[in-house]
Amino acid sequence: MNPSPYPAPAETFSLSAPVRLWEDGFAADPHAYYATLKAQGPIGWAELAPGIPAYVVTDRRAALEVLHDPETWSHDPRPWEATVAEDSPILGMMRWRPNTLFSDGDAHIRYRRTLVDAFDLVEPHDLRERVHHAVDVLVNRFGPAGSADLVADFARPLMSLIFNNLFGLPDSESGRLEAALGKMMEGGADSAQGEAEYGSYVMGLVGAKSAQRGEDLTSWLLDHPLELTPEEVVWQVFLTLGAGHEPSANLVSNALSRILGNPAYYSTLTSGSRPVMEAVVEVLRYETPLANYGILYARESLSFHGVWVQAAVPVVVSYGALALFSEQEFAGAHHPRDASHLSWSAGEHACPVKQQALLIATESIERLTQWLPDLTATTPREDLSWRPGPFHRSLKALPVRFTPRIPDQPGDRA
Repeated sequence: MNPSPYPAPAETFSLSAPVRLWEDGFAADPHAYYATLKAQGPIGWAELAPGIPAYVVTDRRAALEVLHDPETWSHDPRPWEATVAEDSPILGMMRWRPNTLFSDGDAHIRYRRTLVDAFDLVEPHDLRERVHHAVDVLVNRFGPAGSADLVADFARPLMSLIFNNLFGLPDSESGRLEAALGKMMEGGADSAQGEAEYGSYVMGLVGAKSAQRGEDLTSWLLDHPLELTPEEVVWQVFLTLGAGHEPSANLVSNALSRILGNPAYYSTLTSGSRPVMEAVVEVLRYETPLANYGILYARESLSFHGVWVQAAVPVVVSYGALALFSEQEFAGAHHPRDASHLSWSAGEHACPVKQQALLIATESIERLTQWLPDLTATTPREDLSWRPGPFHRSLKALPVRFTPRIPDQPGDRA
């Protein structure tokens, strides 16, 4: 552990016992953990991993104050990182890297500009075709069997195919991407290995594109007028490829589980009387896929909503907790799309490519249900299992059955 000028976090708090978000029980029943945090007040006290404390913001007004005040709150984790053992299982998700997520001020603006400009070069109709192609590839694989796991057979490999295609790697590489990201996101014993495998994957990709450009996001980042260095491109791709894959896969699988858990709801989607977008926004509002990854740090220790917030300790804006209490507050109410959730974050660090993410999620579900209109869940939704980890809301499996289908049979069309 590196020496730190900051006092040990345990010496600076008088809050309740920390709520352990790293426990298996959190994945099984996050609502109970969020309720405990909420009972502590607008700012709760938790652990992201054993011995790694964090403040957790569960109040919407407090969350917006944090997200819209870059003078008080920083996204740079390096002061915190100096207090953490190098073998901590969550460093893979939280350590500083020179990219838009972990930067403030001019550096953040520069990195964000390159990402927005690169994604703007992907036309919506082109992105839609890439999604359709990926769905068709996967339905070709499992369609004839009449059964599948919509997590392992669809949502996760789907995002590997789509994002590999966008960043310039062939379909054959998608398995490596999926496996590495899965280990890193869960924050467990294999997280360091996952981080190393994913880092090697990204460096190989950027190295290949440095040698030979293509029509892909990596090449466009390398050629951007703001002239990122190859190392900076590595870290933009490291962030964006992972941030695109994991939350999007969870968004699709969470939406499908909610749809299939309600047959009446599903019938309105397949008949076209209800848009898939409603199901996707419902997940963003009430079961957000990246539940606890809005992480900031006080630039100086301060009192905030009645809690003494120490510098160099993570302050987590819990989109998962906000979603839970949003569901209670807005139940049955009509409100504009996206108005009652913060799944895209807010302020200067709000998701720069949310429209592309929404298109990927809605088009993939629509295409799948066009091919397989009689999808039926074989496990009740309340019996489904969730992957461990403090940061995400991610299903382990979503088993279904359906009438066997071969998408590329002659004359067949989605």
